[in-house]
Amino acid sequence: MANCRWKNHMIALCALLLLSFVAEGQTNVSIRGTVEGGSGKGVLLGAYSDMLTQREVALDSVKVDSSGRFELRCYANYPRLVFVQMECYSQSFYIEPGRDYEVYVPEFDWDQNEKHNVFLDPVALPLRFLNIDSNDLNLKIMRYEDAVDSFLTANRERMDFRFRPDRRAFKEMRTMVENRFLKGEDENSFYARYVKYTMLEMGLAMRMDSRVRLAAKYVEPLRYHDETYMRFFFEVFSHAISGGTKKVAQWKMAEWVRSGNVAGWLDTLGLDPLLQNEQVRELAALEALKEMYYDKAYDRQGVVATTKALRNATKFEEHRTLAESLLESFAEHERGGKAGGFTLPDVERHMVSLDDFKGKWVYLSFVRVGDPHSIKELETMAHFRDTVYKSWPDVVFVTVSCDREFQKMYHLLKSSKKGARYTWTWLHFDGNYRMLERFGVTSYPTFFLIDPEGKQVYDYTPAPASGILLRGPWIKNEDNREWGTYKF
Repeated sequence: MANCRWKNHMIALCALLLLSFVAEGQTNVSIRGTVEGGSGKGVLLGAYSDMLTQREVALDSVKVDSSGRFELRCYANYPRLVFVQMECYSQSFYIEPGRDYEVYVPEFDWDQNEKHNVFLDPVALPLRFLNIDSNDLNLKIMRYEDAVDSFLTANRERMDFRFRPDRRAFKEMRTMVENRFLKGEDENSFYARYVKYTMLEMGLAMRMDSRVRLAAKYVEPLRYHDETYMRFFFEVFSHAISGGTKKVAQWKMAEWVRSGNVAGWLDTLGLDPLLQNEQVRELAALEALKEMYYDKAYDRQGVVATTKALRNATKFEEHRTLAESLLESFAEHERGGKAGGFTLPDVERHMVSLDDFKGKWVYLSFVRVGDPHSIKELETMAHFRDTVYKSWPDVVFVTVSCDREFQKMYHLLKSSKKGARYTWTWLHFDGNYRMLERFGVTSYPTFFLIDPEGKQVYDYTPAPASGILLRGPWIKNEDNREWGTYKF
């Protein structure tokens, strides 16, 4: 009998593995589109990895073909917020499992990002849906949000966030929403949950509901698959732990985190009545660790160590995944973290990789050749170039031109009088907008200093005009030399 059970167990395990292999690479959502004048442009389908870190992940990417058409595919087992991005313009919407979407992008001024900063003043990709019915999830959400926005605008004096909003006005809005958008709706549907949790978030923001009441009534059960619920959960517990609790002051919380004793810390958090449930407590602790990492009251290394300890100790697989994502997020923002790589064409269209400069200090600049601020800093680099290269042979300048047209960089270096002064490595970004996002380039010029091991030296690297080229960290400090018995 025992042998039979073992065989049945192995058969079930093999079946499970087979299903997992089949599911890998499986798609059940397609987005087919047409882009006017977009032939050859890249199209990315992205989403959040999770609602704790909100790190963007790519689900699919393609090039628009010569006829202006593209098709993106992905897998979803529950409605999910995604975005379609072309260059630095994007549009977000919800996808549902088993759905095929048809979209259209009309004529569009792709050069807008060279006229003003689209990161400070975003410009949406004008994505239009074709052949959708009136019951589409995105249309329903749009009608609900438009109605709420209209109510807030019409009652702005009663709902002003600068003062305490009128409780009666909020009740009127909630009644309007329930009557217009929830009657006859399945309360377990994604749409009903979306309306419910966004209204609860609004009530919390307006101080119509207390954190204690919302946590006690709406937090359990945990719904990891529902992005709207997870956003609501993290709002409820936002700074509820990292700022200290009634039972544990912030300084004591910092001591717990610095010690790395995750079991003791979690037990201490359990003194709070709202955190007695182990699963809720761990998830709220992950939100707290994210906040602590950027709070000067906490030791960053202690936060990282505690996050690793929680990842290794938890019995909830969802928490292990979230902790791993949180650690990756920390690494991306940590000074001394590995710089993102790239391979880009130089002025002769030879491909050059950032890894080619391993073992040297790389003063990396992102510029636009027509930008006066960029030109000013380039002139400073040109002035000090010979001194730096002669005095410190292990330092190199690498400049990436982020102008849309390759010819702008080519003419600057090959045809203009100034080009003869810029004698260092020049590359063109080649339409790689994701690379610019990865480096965090939102304005020009932007500078990064990468050490010989390929790690970023500063969170924010000073510009050449600051004098960094003559006092950078590659310069050996004479006062730190090894002396004999006495220092002369």
